[in-house]
Amino acid sequence: MSERAIQDDYPDDVSHCYGCGRLNEEGLHIPSFRDGDETVCRFRPRPYHTAVPGYVYGGLVASLIDCHATGSAAAEAGPGTRFVTANLNVDFLAPTPLDAELQARGRIEEVKGRKIVVSVTVRAGDLECARGRVVCVRMPEDLIQRPRVTGRG
Repeated sequence: MSERAIQDDYPDDVSHCYGCGRLNEEGLHIPSFRDGDETVCRFRPRPYHTAVPGYVYGGLVASLIDCHATGSAAAEAGPGTRFVTANLNVDFLAPTPLDAELQARGRIEEVKGRKIVVSVTVRAGDLECARGRVVCVRMPEDLIQRPRVTGRG
């Protein structure tokens, strides 16, 4: 497994995603790494990621799948390539425990033109909590060149 996260190679002007952007101070900083034919992400939820006591909010699990998939697509396409989500499907299989490290594993299902389809599983130890399928598309140039708004308003 590589030591540098895939997201570390995103260009600065597109590294502000709440889920995986290294330049978003308030973000989750979800890191993805190559691991043979798959990608892997390890993430420890914080107490404030609660849905009900002891369990993770489903939106966090979906964000983990989303950002890990787009990172997996970027790894497939090459360093510095950025993808956005065209479609995200998540199946929640079991309540996700809050006190466990989560592991997301991604696998490329399809590569066709600007589109890469990635399947992701999320586990807490031996418990499979969720499965996702994400259609990722190469980020359009107009998103890359759009002026950025910073600060709180």
